[in-house]
Amino acid sequence: MSLITEYSINARPDRQLVEVYDSDAYLGSDEAYYRSKTQVVAGDGYHFYLQCGQPDIAVQVVIRVWDTPQKPPEDAEGTVPFSLESETGRLVINQLTFGPAGEMVLPRPGVYDGHAAWSGREAVAAYYNACIQRGVEEQWDAEQIGAAWRQCPTTERYILDLWFVRESEPEDDWDE
Repeated sequence: MSLITEYSINARPDRQLVEVYDSDAYLGSDEAYYRSKTQVVAGDGYHFYLQCGQPDIAVQVVIRVWDTPQKPPEDAEGTVPFSLESETGRLVINQLTFGPAGEMVLPRPGVYDGHAAWSGREAVAAYYNACIQRGVEEQWDAEQIGAAWRQCPTTERYILDLWFVRESEPEDDWDE
């Protein structure tokens, strides 16, 4: 039950989304995107969408790799199980139009099972909405809005716990 490695990065949830994907899996699926709107985190096995509670305040993405299966954190607002295949052993954390926030190197390429958990999503969304309303009423400028985002008292956090399951299956060579 040992933690092998952990990576943490802050990312801006452009259009309320942060993506996590294998460095060779650039394109996500529409189906996974739409599922993320109801289950918060959804993917197609190579590419995951984190549907954040708001579009502007940076969120924390934590990826932890364990040597054995883990239970989801008890204090999470929600969790969802998943399986992730990373043929390259590199995961990209992407901010849509802003580009990659960071990249994590996994201990080895292959298939990982895991679960995603999130916390602070509802509190940050409520703070965001209150700031938007107050900003309109008080006619905040861009500097005031940016300051409000940086002063958010809660962190919206997404934790992806992974554990290695098996090597990737070799791809069929379609050029034969």
